[in-house]
Amino acid sequence: MLYHLGQLFTPAFGPFRLLTSYLFLAAAGTIVAFFVTLFALPRFRWLLPTDRGREFAVQGAAARGKPTGSGIIFISVFCLVSLLMVPLQGEQILILVLAYLAMLSGFLDDRSSNPWSEYTKGALDFGLALAGALLLATSRSEIWLPFVTGEFLVPPVIFVPVAVIILWLSINSTNCTDGVDGLSSSLVLLGLISIGVFLYFVVGHVEIAAHLLLPHYPDAATWSVMTFVLVGCLSGYLWYNAYPSEILMGDAGSRAIGFYLGISIIIARNPFLLLIVSTVILVNGGTGLLKVFLLRFFNVRILHTVRFPLHDHFRNVREWSNTQVLIRFGLIQALLIIILFGMFLKVR
Repeated sequence: MLYHLGQLFTPAFGPFRLLTSYLFLAAAGTIVAFFVTLFALPRFRWLLPTDRGREFAVQGAAARGKPTGSGIIFISVFCLVSLLMVPLQGEQILILVLAYLAMLSGFLDDRSSNPWSEYTKGALDFGLALAGALLLATSRSEIWLPFVTGEFLVPPVIFVPVAVIILWLSINSTNCTDGVDGLSSSLVLLGLISIGVFLYFVVGHVEIAAHLLLPHYPDAATWSVMTFVLVGCLSGYLWYNAYPSEILMGDAGSRAIGFYLGISIIIARNPFLLLIVSTVILVNGGTGLLKVFLLRFFNVRILHTVRFPLHDHFRNVREWSNTQVLIRFGLIQALLIIILFGMFLKVR
């Protein structure tokens, strides 16, 4: 909205052209989303259900009775601030709708007196992932890969299954990582910041993209603005909910931010970016999903001495505190982003 107002009023008053700057919109969107989230969380927390506790999670009983599902608050803020700050196109509006549906599916589970079955949640996540993949299939069929130059045209019959896997993994790995106060939101925050910077300053910039032998995507800056709006929302959530937590994001938050993280990777058009910005999330939550899948459907037992999600293993076996898990996992992810991004961008 602000972008279009800037275009409308700039001829009458020059300073309005600031509203057409994507860098300004990204910065303003981050700040506005941060403060609106910080304002909304304590005022609407009374609407939230209480957590049932996780039966098999380490320290799962500590969360029992806390307000949960706060994702409904900050994801609503994300959508509203995006409408204000992002020069939205039809594709982006539909992604916001799908992100909100991901949040609603999680929130309904959070407030249900009986937890939904894994198969029900998995089917819902698959439906959301398929919808997102189909939506982006026509406009994102050209991808680039690490260590080589040029783009590759991927037919829909390959693009859609790969995109579904990325989105489904991102949703569920993020959800599995949501067992330590601030862990999943902090790791996703690091991933979104790196993707947002990459979209704006690298593939969204003609000269830098050419220098790095990468394709240039004119709409990348717009997606970057939306990404930084979510960065602001998560920052507000983490500020309000600094350890020890007062409220939990629940599935309402973790599934929505996992969905958008996967979408941002597809927007960047390199599926291997999932390994860069979500390394710890994938190892922490995704490996556990693989372990359960192999055992349940193929009776193959792997890593039977390791407890998953991995943060439970370190809390239970290594006796790390929640703070130690949060700081150490976050540091590992931050260092991996720096190292792996450097390798992927320069070794070509």
